[in-house]
Amino acid sequence: MANMTTATPKTEKPLLTLKQITLAGLMTAVFCLLGPISLNIPISPVPISLGMLAIYFVTSVLGMKLGTFSVLAYILLGLAGVPVFTGFTGGAGKLLGPTGGYIIGYLFMALICGFFVDKWGNRILPEILGMVLGTVVCYIFGTIWLAHQASYTFPQALAAGVLPYIPVDAVKLAIALIAGRQIRARLLKAGLL
Repeated sequence: MANMTTATPKTEKPLLTLKQITLAGLMTAVFCLLGPISLNIPISPVPISLGMLAIYFVTSVLGMKLGTFSVLAYILLGLAGVPVFTGFTGGAGKLLGPTGGYIIGYLFMALICGFFVDKWGNRILPEILGMVLGTVVCYIFGTIWLAHQASYTFPQALAAGVLPYIPVDAVKLAIALIAGRQIRARLLKAGLL
């Protein structure tokens, strides 16, 4: 008689666990609290905001997959009209305005920053490099869109939408990395990441 074996059903691992969804949701809430806080400056149509601080923090805590998920949720909330963008605004008009390229750039920034956190999260210099590269990509998206929207040349858009913000963004990066790395280490120790 042939050997009859029963195949055990293979259980598929969910894309995200309940713990991961909860963490991403909490970080989306942090982003929604920080993102609208902004300061208009007279030399640019782009305000100084805490959005970049939020991305640095979210990705340094969650890494690439969950960090990008959290940033995407933030953007979708804003797109739906929830006032989470700079100046407590929301809606598609914000994405079509002068700062829309930066908001879209947030997604790519989260992917890059998060990748470096996942790959070299225990080493500070590669993590800083990832944050800087992600920022550059976000700046490129924002500058191209700002040039288009404001009828600037690329150098004019760079001068108005990037150069004044580099020192402030460097401080945001440092603050987020200091706090984010500590929180990530505790979440990893607790088995939550």
